[in-house]
Amino acid sequence: MSEPRFTRAARALHEAHERREPFRPLPPELAPRTSEAAYEIQDAFVALRAEKRGAIAGYKIALASPAMQRFVGVDRPQAGTMFESGLLRSPAVVRASDYLRLIVEFEIAVLLEEDLPAADAPFTRERVAMAVGAVMPAIELADDRQADYGELASHPFELIADNTWNEGAVLGYPVTDWKALDLAAVRGRASVNGSLVGEGNGGDAMGHPFNSVAWIADHLAAHSRGLLRGDVVITGSIITSKNMKPGDFVKYSIEGLGEVELRVD
Repeated sequence: MSEPRFTRAARALHEAHERREPFRPLPPELAPRTSEAAYEIQDAFVALRAEKRGAIAGYKIALASPAMQRFVGVDRPQAGTMFESGLLRSPAVVRASDYLRLIVEFEIAVLLEEDLPAADAPFTRERVAMAVGAVMPAIELADDRQADYGELASHPFELIADNTWNEGAVLGYPVTDWKALDLAAVRGRASVNGSLVGEGNGGDAMGHPFNSVAWIADHLAAHSRGLLRGDVVITGSIITSKNMKPGDFVKYSIEGLGEVELRVD
């Protein structure tokens, strides 16, 4: 029996990553035509990457704002998977040479202390809050592989298939007394090499970080999976992404949640 189409697509993606090829749309005979087809490819692609990168440790939400969704040509956020080996603690150091083009995003990360099982869907912000153990700032690490962004709207599901370009995240110190904070209102500030490059509020992604977690939990539930105790969810960028180069030093702080640091060698 011939290999399923989504498996062949995942293998093509994995081989492109292994050969360090720039991002380009999949061939028409393999390209996903729906989001569900794209997630089938993503699951198979993640399984291939897990052979080297280890266990799944969390999830990310991409295109959390309507503006970013319009830019890519979709009408909803997209989910990606993070591996345990890709979750770093601040202060962290990465090498630019390990990426075709390293980009960073500035987010709020949530650590779960209870499961959010598929049987409990749909989820609300309040239900998510009951399962949250800690909150912290996070810098997402992504590799757009020198993508031509002008092509994305013509291939709106390719980003899903490629696991939304995630390569991990740098996490700050977990804050367990987060309940005293208005997480939609907290202010985040990012600097590169000492210069301020952007500011944003916690609510700039999906209105509240826990809305993003609820969206991820509902997405997983639709695929008969759940968020698990110990999973980390990064909840969407509140500041525009930045390209990194060797020698860059990034600092990102959030009121009440501390800061996270990244150096790029």
